[in-house]
Amino acid sequence: MASLKRDQLVDTALDLFTKQGYRATGIDKILSESGIAKMTLYNHFNSKDELIIAVLGKRDESFMSWLRESIPRFSPQQKCNPKLYKIMAFFDALDEWFNSDNFYGCNFINACVEFKRVDDPIHAAASAHKKLVIQMLQELLAELHLENVHDVAKQIHMLVEGAIVMAVCLNDRTTAKIAKETAQHLLSSYIEA
Repeated sequence: MASLKRDQLVDTALDLFTKQGYRATGIDKILSESGIAKMTLYNHFNSKDELIIAVLGKRDESFMSWLRESIPRFSPQQKCNPKLYKIMAFFDALDEWFNSDNFYGCNFINACVEFKRVDDPIHAAASAHKKLVIQMLQELLAELHLENVHDVAKQIHMLVEGAIVMAVCLNDRTTAKIAKETAQHLLSSYIEA
């Protein structure tokens, strides 16, 4: 029962933080929405910061799992060099997310903005997620046998992050498609080189 209440707190906090921000969402709002007592919250978390870190951990796990499941679903639809299928499918997954009803931007970008100090544990948790995304991109680029795969993964990641930010800032839900096209041009230059 205790872990169910903890999960309920994390799920409620994730929803509220996603929609309203980390600093703007108070503990009382989380307790009210979850129907859980303050004592129960503090039995599971010593502070709001600990709750935020748990929320980021859950979001990381669910988002990375969703990406891993989505890429094979989109790979057969690609009209490009077969070596690029997986990385192009990554952008199609982003496009699906951007155009879903639950797109409010990136929890991790928002956490880094709200908790700017790089030594802040919340900033570190958000940064760790971004490093995992770069690692996933490296894996998706493996078939290209690039000498500088980490650098190329970081270039692709910049396109991803830019697409996320522009989708939110401009309310432009086509940015994943634009980033995909840009990534295809970039990667084609590496293949032809």
